[in-house]
Amino acid sequence: MSFVETMKEKARQSIKTIVLPESTDPRVLKAAADVENEGFAKAVLVGDEEKIRQAANENNIDISKVTIVDHLKSDKFDEYVNKFYELRKAKGMTPEKAREIMKEEIYFGTMMVKTGDADGIVSGACHPTAHTLRPVLQILKTAPGTKLASAFFLMVTKCPEYGEDGVLIFADSGMNEYPDAEGLSEIAISSANSFRQLVGKEPRVAMLSYSTYGSASSPLTEKVIEATKILKEKAPDLICDGELQLDAAIIPEVAERKAPGSPVAGKANVLIFPDLDAGNIGYKLVQRFGRAEAYGPLCQGIAKAVNDLSRGCSSDDIVGVVAITAVQAQDMEKNA
Repeated sequence: MSFVETMKEKARQSIKTIVLPESTDPRVLKAAADVENEGFAKAVLVGDEEKIRQAANENNIDISKVTIVDHLKSDKFDEYVNKFYELRKAKGMTPEKAREIMKEEIYFGTMMVKTGDADGIVSGACHPTAHTLRPVLQILKTAPGTKLASAFFLMVTKCPEYGEDGVLIFADSGMNEYPDAEGLSEIAISSANSFRQLVGKEPRVAMLSYSTYGSASSPLTEKVIEATKILKEKAPDLICDGELQLDAAIIPEVAERKAPGSPVAGKANVLIFPDLDAGNIGYKLVQRFGRAEAYGPLCQGIAKAVNDLSRGCSSDDIVGVVAITAVQAQDMEKNA
């Protein structure tokens, strides 16, 4: 069974409601229909119902099973406006401005999650990451005990010899541009938890650099060395190591030469990149040249299940992310 099929099976154990606010995009419409037909989650499209149905008809997509929430006509609209105003009034929010903002599908959908009218939200198919994250960080905020929200890609590769039968997490590949050593340690802890949550296996975390064990020295390598030190202090039971070059992290033969005795080298399944440049470029190289499945940017460290999409995603990618989001929502409910 493929990774995504495993996620769908887990999602079916407790059906969750996932909001899709980009409701006239044909990929989103097709994904919503497929989610309902496969029965692993409840998909909710937020937006102008007439426009949604018109877009579906124009693209020959049957959305008869999909729930549509016409947010501007919803009896929840005023309630959400008031709640948003209360959340943001200390930041200068006014009732009038709150009403205007709540007309945006992404804000209305995020408020659905905040109030418990939905369990998670997936967006980003036709908007940049900031469009998804801005309302999320304003309304849902970070999870208790988490200092830094971050993003990762769950990579399902065609190379079973790497990671966990070919499955790895790449982080941060979608949110934090230049995390410092403290930030990298937080990203590593969240990513390890995400790997355990979604893959169900023990994470082995590699803190990546262009240097292995001091083979080069610069402020860039020193940051990763310091991050590894902080990580080991914060999470002494976590299997982690650094600084490691990518080949030393995932190839046993290279690990034996470059990092003998490392608990991670040669068998890492969670890769922590030193900055967003490296993480984003890295996942796209593996996705395109290696023809890997790339799910994300998936969010971690947020109080509810929220996930971003790449604007290059397909409808199948969206279906996969909805399944992952549903599983995350299950886990959050269990641990609440």
